[in-house]
Order: sequence, then C-alpha cells, then structure tokens
Amino acid sequence: MPDPNPSNDDFPAHSPAHPAGNAHFATTRWTLVVAAGAARPDGTPEARKALSELCALYWYPVYAYVRRRGKNAEDSLDLTQGFFTRLIEKNDLAAADPARGRFRGWLLASVKNYLANEWDRVTARKRGGGRSILSIDADDAEDRYRREPAHHLTPERIFDRRWALTLLERALSALQSECERDGKAGLFAALKPTLTGDGRDPSNPYRDLAEVLGMTEGSVKVAAHRLRRRYRDLLRLHIAETVGRPEDVDDEIRDLFAAVRMPD
Repeated sequence: MPDPNPSNDDFPAHSPAHPAGNAHFATTRWTLVVAAGAARPDGTPEARKALSELCALYWYPVYAYVRRRGKNAEDSLDLTQGFFTRLIEKNDLAAADPARGRFRGWLLASVKNYLANEWDRVTARKRGGGRSILSIDADDAEDRYRREPAHHLTPERIFDRRWALTLLERALSALQSECERDGKAGLFAALKPTLTGDGRDPSNPYRDLAEVLGMTEGSVKVAAHRLRRRYRDLLRLHIAETVGRPEDVDDEIRDLFAAVRMPD
C-alpha cells in the first residue's frame, strides 16, 4: 500500500479552495457582474476589464441557447452580440443583485426577456450595422454548436449544460496553470486523462502511466488523487463565484453535474 503522504509531493499543497463562510463571497463572479455594470465609456479600467471577462466567459452558453430556440447562425450571432451590448448600454447589469440567487439563473432570465422584446428590432438591423462590445468568431461558434447533443435537449437544458462545461474547462485550465507554475507541466499532461476519462484503461488506468513517468504505480495513484482533489477544489471555487450565498454552492454543483450527465 503506498504511503499516502510521501515526502516528495508531486503536487504541492495550495491554499484550500473550499469557500468556508461569507468572507469568501466578498469577491465573486457576482461582484464582477456589478463592476461590469459600471463599465460606461467613462468607467474605470477595472470595470471595463470585468466586462470583457464576463462576455468572454459566458457568450457561448447564450449563443447555444439562442440557436436551440430555432434561430439561424447569423441571427443567433447578432442576438448574442446585441444581448451583451444592451446589458451595458442600458446599464442592465446595475440591477444584478447577488442576494437574488444564482448568476446562471439571472443571466438566462435576462436572455429570455431580451429575446421577447428585441427580436424584431435586432433582426431588422443589417448585420454588423449596430454597435457591439463583443466580437465572436462565427465559424468557431457554429463549429462548437454542431458538436452539441441531439436536438431533444431544450434550450434551457443546453444552456445549463454549456454553463457547466464552461466552469469545468475554467477549473481545468486553472489547474494546468498551477502545475506549470510549479514545474509539473509534464506530470499534469500525463495525468489529465484520469480527470477527463480520455483514453483510460478501466482495468488499470495507472500501470502504463507509471512506466511512462518512471514512477511506481502507487506513486502515480497518489499523484492522481491529489490532482483530482485540487481539481474539485478549484471547480468548487469557480462555482462559488456564481452564487450569492455559501449555502447555494452545493445545490448549484448538483444541478450542474446533472446538466453534464444529460444523455446525448
């Protein structure tokens, strides 16, 4: 049985990522949203940066939702760009209140309201003729949408699925950055399939990795366990940034994992 606490840690300890109490919620994704609401032409550089990050993170779940509502690719692109532009031009983000629930629910409700009120006006404009604060690669958007599950998924369910996958990708990227900073890029690359399930041998997923890495199988298992634990911590941290109360985190995790497990 391998030593669960080897002296030469493959993944050094980091500060706990579990949100424990209200102190963690002083700076969350909701705070970024409120800051983005202040990103007027004369806003601060910090607010404009917050807005840019907000749009970059969540444009695709919105685009996938609009596409699944039956809009074509061109109209979906216009509507997605128009939606984020309106949030800023009308200062709608100023109404975002962390105490009112989850950011995911607020954003989806905002998109629905936008589509109900803006469809005729947006589609009447010539493509590219209006002001947009969000630049989207149309080919990339459609390539991603073509890989979505079968069309029996409702627009709401595909929005939740893409939201969940966006958070998973963010946590994985943050984990990779940590490993690279700690000089463990090669180890991360080798163990990444144990997180994603890609190419794993269900009978013995660590045997071949041990040979490649020049480690014992037990050491690989320990390293993989630590990597998974850190991945869970980072995912929990990112999810906590999208809710207003600590007690909402576990419910959001359950909902998002249910969204990822939806059948194709």
